[in-house]
Amino acid sequence: MTEGTTTAATEGADTLTRLEQEGEIAADYLEALLDIADLDGDIDMDVEADRASVSIISDASGRDLQKLVGRDGEVLEALQELTRLAVHRETGDRSRLMLDIAGYRAQKRAELAELGAEAAAEVKSSGEPVKLKPMTPFERKVVHDAIKGAGLRSESEGEEPQRFVVVLPA
Repeated sequence: MTEGTTTAATEGADTLTRLEQEGEIAADYLEALLDIADLDGDIDMDVEADRASVSIISDASGRDLQKLVGRDGEVLEALQELTRLAVHRETGDRSRLMLDIAGYRAQKRAELAELGAEAAAEVKSSGEPVKLKPMTPFERKVVHDAIKGAGLRSESEGEEPQRFVVVLPA
């Protein structure tokens, strides 16, 4: 191996170790939260797309965990930010950690990918740009990825919280 290859491999291992540490800190924080709220749930940690990913899952119906998701994922978004702050407090580094509760984000991701594919098909057939409804940053990212996968371009327009995706012809 050359020096550049060794350095890249070391940096990759360092990044993976850092992301695993973020996941551990987040898991400890969320475990304490579940204990305080007297909710049952198992915590699953992973590293996906260069970010730590933590999921709270339940063997039961997951109804109790739905309280932690909230309407349209609002509580989930807030818990994700609090968890990121807990990681930042421990590491001193900004975290891009993703939190999923009861499979909400996974289901939402599938729905948004389908929405992106439908919008791309509409733009391909009409040749006209399509504006989608306002979305959160997470939702826009999933739609942008789906549009890119369909071979088209997309842009975000507007100001938060009314920021939306516009799908453009090729």
